[in-house]
Amino acid sequence: MFVCICNAITDREIKETIAAGASTMGELQDQLGVATCCGCCSELAASFLSATNTQTVTSGITVHA
Repeated sequence: MFVCICNAITDREIKETIAAGASTMGELQDQLGVATCCGCCSELAASFLSATNTQTVTSGITVHA
C-alpha cells in the first residue's frame, strides 16, 4: 500500500527501513523521503515506528499464569 503518494513510498519500504535499523521519523525522512513534501503521510509513517517500538518492548515481557 502506498503511504506517501508524493514520493511513491509503500508500507513495505517503510517496514524494511525500520527493520534495517531506522528508529526515528528523521531517519525515515533521510533514508526514504517519507513526509518531506505535503506531510499528509507523517502520522501513518510514524505509526509504523510506534508499532515496532511497542513490539520490541513487549516481546521481552514474560507473562506468568
